[in-house]
Amino acid sequence: MTNYSRFIGSISANRKPSLIRELTKKLASAPKEMIPLSAGMPNAQLFPFLEAEVKLKDPSNAAPLKIEGIKMNKALQYLPTQGHPELVQTIKDLQLSVHRPPLWEDTDLVITSGSQDGLCKAFEMILSDNSQGVGLIMEEYVYSGTLAITNPYSPKYTIIASDGEGMIPEELERSLKGNLSTQVLYINPTGMNPTGTVLSSERRKKIYDICCRRDILILEDDPYYYLQFGRERAPSFLSMDTEGRVLRFDSFSKVLSSGLRLGFVTGPKPLVERIVLHMQASVLHASSLSQVLVSELLDRWGLDGFMEHVGKIEGFYKEKRDVMHVAGVKHLDGLCEWSIPGGGMFLWLKINGVEDTWDMIMERAMAKNVMLLPGKAFMVDPSKPCSYARAAFSLASPSDIDTAFQRLAELIREERKK
Repeated sequence: MTNYSRFIGSISANRKPSLIRELTKKLASAPKEMIPLSAGMPNAQLFPFLEAEVKLKDPSNAAPLKIEGIKMNKALQYLPTQGHPELVQTIKDLQLSVHRPPLWEDTDLVITSGSQDGLCKAFEMILSDNSQGVGLIMEEYVYSGTLAITNPYSPKYTIIASDGEGMIPEELERSLKGNLSTQVLYINPTGMNPTGTVLSSERRKKIYDICCRRDILILEDDPYYYLQFGRERAPSFLSMDTEGRVLRFDSFSKVLSSGLRLGFVTGPKPLVERIVLHMQASVLHASSLSQVLVSELLDRWGLDGFMEHVGKIEGFYKEKRDVMHVAGVKHLDGLCEWSIPGGGMFLWLKINGVEDTWDMIMERAMAKNVMLLPGKAFMVDPSKPCSYARAAFSLASPSDIDTAFQRLAELIREERKK
């Protein structure tokens, strides 16, 4: 794929580089002899913060991370829009090692304020005026944050059926017959929010092949990539992208800290450039302090240390998933149906005998001190009834999960009597 213009709306296409932001990038790699009279940066000598020390939980890394001197100045100062150069390089090394993109020389990345920020800017790029009539392909149930971005653009949606293993390639093929318009596939392939499905390697390859034949751009939203519960992690779409049609969204929220607000977008240079230009006109760059802190942490760990860390996270959430599944079998058997999640943080419950869960979840479950999310929150058209609800197993203790499902079972029985 070399022609990306049909995926770039007029607003995004009209964005021009900010000279100030471009010079900030040059200044980051300028020689010490450079005298920066161009920079409108506040003087770091006046910042009230001297240094920061962060203690790590891992006893094998007993020494705290210290941010001081030049590093502290960087953590408190404007950075290039693409990101803290050291962290950008570390993430590039990570992506190259984990995904091995076939077209790496034509690939770039940008650090964003969480992956949601990258998604928001990517959809603005594609749908800003939508004079070209770009259509969006999505599954029946979609992360509600994505719908909050896309629905105001009123795009033409093509909804693809899924099962316990994720999007069904044959349904994608069938739905596209006779459709010659420009299409973008949004997919959350790993530990999908809300269903918890992990798309198999075979299905990923089939879907990618369909997108190649149909000339479809893939938005791979994968914040739960490092929360897979199988023996091996499924390959990413980025790892099989031989045509430059995958724009991938990653996040540190699930594996380091959600409050850091750091994500990153990896993909074809012409598309990443559009996101960078949007950031130049909006947030300027992701948090400097967060970027320097994460850069120091990853430098301490190295790639092996990071992979060891995410392996522990996968083990933790797998145990939490098992606890919720056992509680479901104990209390909800016959009342609900579900597939065991292959990754992520959620159990997707079909509540038998209840046509629509909205009022039950938002009113009567709350009254019983159980908080779930009704399935409507994840539908393109929330005016339709939905018998599903999402339960998160990430925070609650085993005893709380057991109690919550006991209360939910009581509520479902009450609903069925109405």
